Formats: sequence, C-alpha cells, structure tokens
Amino acid sequence: MSNIVTKKRDDYASLTGPQKASMLLLALSEEQSGKLFSMMEDEEIREISQAMATLGSVNSEIVEKLFLEFAEKFSGSGGLVGSFENTERLLAKVLDQGRVSQIMDEIRGPAGRTMWDKLANVNENVLANFLKNEYPQTVAVVLSKVKADHAARVLGMLPEAYAMEVIQRMLKMESVQKDVINDIEKTLRVEFMNNLARTNRRDPHEMMAEIFNGFDRNTEARFTAALEENDVEAAEKIKALMFTFEDLSRLDAGGIQAILRVADKDKLTLALKGAGEGLREMFLGNMSERAAKILREDMEGMGPVKVKNVEEAQTYLIRIAKDLADKGEISLSDGKDGDELVY
Repeated sequence: MSNIVTKKRDDYASLTGPQKASMLLLALSEEQSGKLFSMMEDEEIREISQAMATLGSVNSEIVEKLFLEFAEKFSGSGGLVGSFENTERLLAKVLDQGRVSQIMDEIRGPAGRTMWDKLANVNENVLANFLKNEYPQTVAVVLSKVKADHAARVLGMLPEAYAMEVIQRMLKMESVQKDVINDIEKTLRVEFMNNLARTNRRDPHEMMAEIFNGFDRNTEARFTAALEENDVEAAEKIKALMFTFEDLSRLDAGGIQAILRVADKDKLTLALKGAGEGLREMFLGNMSERAAKILREDMEGMGPVKVKNVEEAQTYLIRIAKDLADKGEISLSDGKDGDELVY
C-alpha cells in the first residue's frame, strides 16, 4: 500500500487540487499557513486537511514543479480583481465594522495619494464652508499646502474680514512643525473627509432619475408605468428628481446663455423646433437679434422632423445643463423655495 502512495506522490500529473494546496501549505511556515487557513471556509479546511494527512512522502522535484506552476499561474492569469467591494470584504475579516467603515469612507473620498492631493479635488465652495469654522492659523496652513489657484478660489469664498486674517497669517507664517501638520491632517481626515465621503454617497433614487432622464419618452413612460405598478412611492420619488427639458424654463438668463455658448447649433435648432413656445422664446430672447433670426429661419427650413430626433436633441441640452451645474457654472432650481438641485 505504501508503495502505491509513494508512486502517486512521484506522479505530478495525478495530483488533485486539494493535494497541491496541502503541499503548498506544508512548504510554508506554520504562521503563514495559519493565516491562510484562517481565510478559508470550514469545508475547504476539512478537504485540504484530509489531503494533507494522507499525503505521505513527496519527491523534491514534485514540490519544485508545484511552486513553478503556482508562480506561473499567479503572475500570468490576470485574475486578480481589485474593487471597493473586494477590499471591504477582506478588511471585514480582520477589523471591526466601525473601523472598516471609516477606512472605506476615506478611500471612497476625493482622489489623491495624500491629504493635500485629496483637498485639491474638493469643490472650493465645500472646502470654504468647512474652513470658515476653523482657526485662521489652521486655514493658513491648509491653504499654504494646496495649489495656488485652488487656494485663491477658496479665499474668495470666505468672509472678507476672515479671509484677510488668513492672508495675514500666511504672510507671517514660518516653517510649520511636523506634529502640527499631522494634527491638521488628522482633523481633516476625521472631521471633513469622512463626512464628505458619507454625504457624497448617491441616493439610489437620484441615480435612477438620472438614468430615466437618458431614456426617450416612450421608454421612460413604459418603465415609469411598470415601476408605478410595483412601487408607487419609488416611482414618485424618481419623477420628482428627474430634470426634464421643460425644466430648462426655470433657468435664469445667465443659465440659458451658458448653454447657448457650448451647445451644438444643429442640435439646438432641432431641440427648440420641438419645444413649447414659451421655452423656445426664452432661448431666442437670450440670443442676439441676428442669431435669433437665423435660428428661426433654420427651424422653418427644416420642415417635418422625427419626434425621436427631437427628443435626442433635447436630451443633449439637458446633459449640457447638468454638466454646467456640476461645474458650478449654472444653478438648477427645483422651483420650490429656491432650493438648488444637486446632480
């Protein structure tokens, strides 16, 4: 019987997966093997343990072949997938949920390798609203660590007297001790970045409203009707959050002019041909007399147009409006108490 077992261990091609795994674990240190076992399911542990207990003597050449195969597959498979979900699942095996949430909130925050890189990707209005509650000296240190153009925009949004105090501190500031920098970084991470990451998590209804905005009207009506049959409350929330072409009438003159500056002329003409008279005149009224005359003539010269093409052109203008709103160049009002919609 022992001769048969030894023969099997000399034949690499006959080894099963659990046998290869058990050989690999035996070749590692007890500490390393223990860490790997701690990450396995109970059934996996039982299967590998059984193979390990009956493995017998293994030829050194077989062990060498195993490590070569492992190295080749590990380096050439391209099978590793890094994602927020995989990272969170792995952290949950070794850390408590509170610590996992804190780490994931931080890495989901604005992109950047260091805290100062991350701040460069935070909207200046958001950063200014946080910093105005800090000591002027703290703000002076923060603004001295970010790029000059970003610091300028933040300063411009702070109350004037407070901004001047910060400027005076920056002018008189000498080298800052490392422990002070570390304390400020810790404050930013704990009190600002984590809260920012949490508030930046998108509501699923907002996400679906944006998707519905991309549908043509027939598809939108079909999905809305189906959703209303299954979840009336969700359907109502989505409809309330959707920004339609007609909602462009709520823009002020500056918002309309901002769209006119970047919109493709042919798509603008097509979109306005299918628009209501009030919205069409609103756009024409924010153009020069000559440009408005040309646009009217272009619309008249088009003749009949397909509804689908008009809807696509109107969706194009909606996307322009949302892009401009995301950049802070225009404000999308919901028409209720002057509240601003955030996209």
